[in-house]
Amino acid sequence: MSTITTVNPATGKNLDSYEELSRDAAFAKVEDCHEAFSAWKLKPAEDRAKVIKGLGQALRDNKEELAQLMTREVGKLIGDSRDEVELCASICDYTAGCGPAELAAEPRNPSNAGRGIVTYEPIGVIYGIQPWNFPAYQVIRYAIANLMAGNGVLLKHASNCTGSGLMIERIFREGGLPENLFTVLVISHDVSDEIIAHDKVRGVTLTGSDTAGQHIAEAAGKVLKPTVLELGSNDAYLVLEDADLDTAVEVCAQARLYNNGETCINGKRFIVTEKVYDAFLEKFVARFEAVKTGDPTSDDTDLGPMARADLRETVHEQVTKSVQNGATIACGGEIPDGDGAFYPATVLTNVKPGQPAYDDEIFGPVASVIKAKDDEDAMRLANDSRYGLGGGIISKDEDRAIEMAAKHFDTGMVFINTFGVADPSMPFGGVKNSGYGREHGGFGMREFTNAKSIFVGAG
Repeated sequence: MSTITTVNPATGKNLDSYEELSRDAAFAKVEDCHEAFSAWKLKPAEDRAKVIKGLGQALRDNKEELAQLMTREVGKLIGDSRDEVELCASICDYTAGCGPAELAAEPRNPSNAGRGIVTYEPIGVIYGIQPWNFPAYQVIRYAIANLMAGNGVLLKHASNCTGSGLMIERIFREGGLPENLFTVLVISHDVSDEIIAHDKVRGVTLTGSDTAGQHIAEAAGKVLKPTVLELGSNDAYLVLEDADLDTAVEVCAQARLYNNGETCINGKRFIVTEKVYDAFLEKFVARFEAVKTGDPTSDDTDLGPMARADLRETVHEQVTKSVQNGATIACGGEIPDGDGAFYPATVLTNVKPGQPAYDDEIFGPVASVIKAKDDEDAMRLANDSRYGLGGGIISKDEDRAIEMAAKHFDTGMVFINTFGVADPSMPFGGVKNSGYGREHGGFGMREFTNAKSIFVGAG
């Protein structure tokens, strides 16, 4: 039986070890989750909402312990970890508040019956495969919506934040969630594929790379199970000709460096119109050069380590290949000496097609700055990507920016003159190779429900 060992990326020291479950043990947990679901689905939505509200309070009660563990496991700045737990609690609050209304039966007037009713019924056990960059939020985002809908929830978390997944399971149990309704599976990838095929698993959701998404979609498709996929991105932030440069630099720096640059919805390509390019670049590079990299538990650190040493190697290889193909390093770009998986805030210029910095997702603190002829060309370059998760527009003309975002930006989300990660009230998800389906904003509660039509005779 294999063992998972977690490592502190700031120090390189081992944290804890966990034994993977065998296939039979994992299957037994699936059966237990299904049994818990069979009782949970019959509870009124209002009763489920009360439990969800309690889970939010339980997360707040355990905020510091969970935040410290997340920082130890993946190197997040401690302030970001605390904010993440609070975001998770707010998701519970939002879902508890609007869930009963979102899931309420709807009257209809069919032509072939006296009246009609549409109900949103839970379908069963939902299997979530989640990454390490937001050890709590990625879990809460799909789990709370599905618990509210009446489903059972399984979690396969990224191996390097196994402890965080198990702590959330404990917090949920202590917070009043019925036993086995939310279950963590510490399993291998091979066993994971068998979980997808298990007859008691009715839906699969993944947050990860587009390569992982293709694998999961194929595995689920073979057994005709619905999926929600939130995949990679290469988000573009447009700095238009009329942009306020101080705003542009600050928003773009936050967009690239938040969460140590390891966020699907981080800004990655910064497309700057020729009119303001030189002035923006000078200020942007100075902002990156001023970033303080160091201990993620220190409140005055701007940038912590990457989550694993192998991830740092991947990022550096992408930077190196981009430079070999014509990109220029404006700052950063060198692996520092010393312990930990640190990588400096890096700015690349002369970024063009054929370079990883243009074509692919760089999941680390590396910004690609690209010159556009004008605003129209900037939008063309932004959409010149196989991804379509998010993006941003910096402009003084807010109405025009809204129109560009709505009609021309080929992404699921757009931020205008600001950077944000997620909000419970707004749908989260992308298009193209960034996946399909939506979470948050009420949408996530219905993704894995059966929209059932009931026809009632006129008599």
